[in-house]
Amino acid sequence: MISRTILLAFGLASSAATAAIAGADDYGFEPVTATVQKGDDVTIGVRLVHKSMNKPVPDAVIAKARIDMAPDGMPTMDSPLTAIPSTEPGTYSFKTSFPMAGRWQLSIAAKVQGEPETIVGKVTYTVSP
Repeated sequence: MISRTILLAFGLASSAATAAIAGADDYGFEPVTATVQKGDDVTIGVRLVHKSMNKPVPDAVIAKARIDMAPDGMPTMDSPLTAIPSTEPGTYSFKTSFPMAGRWQLSIAAKVQGEPETIVGKVTYTVSP
């Protein structure tokens, strides 16, 4: 009887702990500024937000980032992307070049401390001439 009670208590505790852990879907990326100018050495920013709390997530580790024109049907039209320091917690900045106007997509993956899953997202920027 006692072992059954222990197993039941352990099962309930495990379920509660699992429910308390956020999932990758609880996070999202959003552009700091969605419209930027065409040119070289353009700085773009993306904010990582915990959706339910609507709070920025600082100290994430950017695992992968790529920018290309996939939204305009040109996924092979990409541009180099370099991470640069950001002054706002939860904001991640990059330096890139936009050789042509149109819609550019930032595909990004980040690791958040305590979150077992990698957070992935796509952010679209409109580049003006």
